[in-house]
Amino acid sequence: MIELTILNYLKTKTDIPVYMEIPANPPSKFILIEKTGSSRNNYINSATFAIQSYGKTLYEACELNEEVKILMLNATDENDISNVDLNADYNFTDTAKKKYRYQSVFNISFYTGY
Repeated sequence: MIELTILNYLKTKTDIPVYMEIPANPPSKFILIEKTGSSRNNYINSATFAIQSYGKTLYEACELNEEVKILMLNATDENDISNVDLNADYNFTDTAKKKYRYQSVFNISFYTGY
């Protein structure tokens, strides 16, 4: 499952907590991953991931986003991931909850073994 591949990859590459859903008591700085879609064409699998970087300040969220982009663009080091493209990244601050965050969207090509 590509979600677990990305989750485990980021967990091994950074000391920042990485989650697939926001925990009940989240730390002030963390990474949240979400697969927003996937497809398969001619035996090539692809998925789109939105990765959110949370921080206690806007600068901290922005800085973490830059770290996430570097890590994700190097995810092709993993055997199952053949390509990673940055689709977009932007300030995605949750004004209702007053939580600073940035979001990066990646298109990932990967192998599943079938």
